Amino acid sequence: MKHELTEVGVTGSQNVSSMCLVCGEKNAHGLHTHFLELEDGGLCAVFDTLDEHQSYPERVHGGIIAAILDETIGRAIQVAQPEVFGVTMELNIKYRKPVPLGEQLRVVAHITRSTGMAFEGEGLLLLQDGTVAAQGTARYAKQPPAVITEGGLSDETWHPDPREAPAKVLV
Repeated sequence: MKHELTEVGVTGSQNVSSMCLVCGEKNAHGLHTHFLELEDGGLCAVFDTLDEHQSYPERVHGGIIAAILDETIGRAIQVAQPEVFGVTMELNIKYRKPVPLGEQLRVVAHITRSTGMAFEGEGLLLLQDGTVAAQGTARYAKQPPAVITEGGLSDETWHPDPREAPAKVLV
């Protein structure tokens, strides 16, 4: 399945964590994902994989694919509601194509439904040529950081991404 790539304006970057597998800037084996908020209300995750993310030779492990889809869909709520954090209640993934190691990859996600207590979204993992390698849908409970983590978030564990956001991204 091919997704037609279009340029979308970027309005900013989301915060990152220190040791998160997906965004942790100090996690030597993490994805170091740059989360870019989009003009259309979506979220784009840009990342590179490492040899440590491999399953079969030269292929990204399905668990890593699940993690990046879950994180991106779950963070998409913060484009419109920055104070909302989600805890995954359900994640469904369709793996469509093998995902190669050593290639910059993108996930684009949008919120499809939001209520007072929960939200739902969908995301696509895109190869460089726009091929949809995986797609996911998910449902999250809205929770404050103090409930999710012991003691909440600090500047050490949750802070602005120091990387500059591009003006536009292909999604």
